[in-house]
Amino acid sequence: MRFLLIGRGKMGRLIQETALAAGDEIVAALGHEDLFRLEDPALTADVVIDFSRPGALDAVEGYVCRTGTPLLSGTTGYSAPELERLRALGACAPVLWSANFSLGVAVFVRALQAVSGVLKPDFDIEITEVHHNQKADAPSGTAKLLLDAIDPQHQLTPVYGREGNCGKRDPKEIGVHALRGGTVAGTHTVQFFGPDEEFSITHRAASRQIFVNGALHMARLLPGKSNGVYDLQKILFGE
Repeated sequence: MRFLLIGRGKMGRLIQETALAAGDEIVAALGHEDLFRLEDPALTADVVIDFSRPGALDAVEGYVCRTGTPLLSGTTGYSAPELERLRALGACAPVLWSANFSLGVAVFVRALQAVSGVLKPDFDIEITEVHHNQKADAPSGTAKLLLDAIDPQHQLTPVYGREGNCGKRDPKEIGVHALRGGTVAGTHTVQFFGPDEEFSITHRAASRQIFVNGALHMARLLPGKSNGVYDLQKILFGE
């Protein structure tokens, strides 16, 4: 398969290495300084894979709208309006965006969707995420994904860390805490604190390879699909 990569960071380089080892073709691997190449009509691919930063959205948006090339995006740090722009590209091409492409995190999300409604009335909920010291955005896209799984109607108030005399915990808040250090690929924990009992779920990524393998697997499914926005959960669980 012919891939056009956006982003030459650690994830982008690992995607390129893994795809080439699998026999795929990388037609180009672009960074912020050469995004202008997306305007070249000769630059064609089967799928665009974007693991860059939100600043590349204008260029990616223009390319997908012009060519109709399927887009798989794992870029995080988007604002709500930027995510809406990304999803609007489904009118031009098949689009799949996820903050995390690992199978384990997909199961984590599904588990939270199943148990949160039962526990929320009586349990306090806290999310903790840990990433390497080079990660630019906080909280992570995966932490936001878990938050949406727990509270899809946004009835709880996220509290991003606590400091000073902040008073007792409001039962309608949910703590979201970001830790940064070393080379941690990603650790996410959701804790439910109830009367006289605690329940927690943790996912630990040993390396970025799990995200790469998942992204490439999903990218190979996009060509031939109808235009629209696709959901990783629904594809994985056959819905």
